[in-house]
Amino acid sequence: MFVSIAQAQFEIAVTRHRGRVFLTLRGPETRATPAECPEGEWLGIRFKLGTFMPRLTPGTLRDRRDVTLPHAAARAFWLNGSAWEYPDFENADTFVTRLAREGIIARDFAVGAMLERQPAKLPIRSVQRHFVRSTGITHRTVRQIERARYATVLLKQGVPILDTVHQAGYFDQPHMTRSLKTLIGSTPAEISRGTHQLSFLYNTAPAPALYDAHGRSIHDGIGSHRSSG
Repeated sequence: MFVSIAQAQFEIAVTRHRGRVFLTLRGPETRATPAECPEGEWLGIRFKLGTFMPRLTPGTLRDRRDVTLPHAAARAFWLNGSAWEYPDFENADTFVTRLAREGIIARDFAVGAMLERQPAKLPIRSVQRHFVRSTGITHRTVRQIERARYATVLLKQGVPILDTVHQAGYFDQPHMTRSLKTLIGSTPAEISRGTHQLSFLYNTAPAPALYDAHGRSIHDGIGSHRSSG
């Protein structure tokens, strides 16, 4: 057993277990949940925020409403009416390129521009609709998740709790503790001690803020501390 921590991305997971292969589509997770990890091999393809399947958007997969695609043959699965070979580590890039070429995955460039700190060219309500459609969650939720993951990385690296509060941009220690218990499933002290086995951590920085057409940061209500100078 391990703790599957909150994560914002849409992903594809290929599982090889006891001679069988499964391909599963997974959406964002907005809270930590216990999960079982049987012996086997896994390949994970995690997409950048804003990449999604138009026919099965991340919101429909949110919070472990995973979809495992049906088998077509021993080494293939069905997707959009066609048989596809299960990807492996060597051909994962080619697999993703084919998904994009055939329109099975798409990219919302408005979301990419937001996350790259480029000013929004659309009204804020339109920006928010784009964001939720292509990610399955709000921008505020993404920032909360990435902040918690960033704090977890710092704590696992041995950064003291109070320093982590400041570096990750929490108001105070109770604020960080509440966030980590919900999103990571552990308190800061438990993370520092390595008490629980956590799922894979891949991000090392919190998500950026949204900006409007004038380059001004759009307040999303989660608060932050910034040092001057």
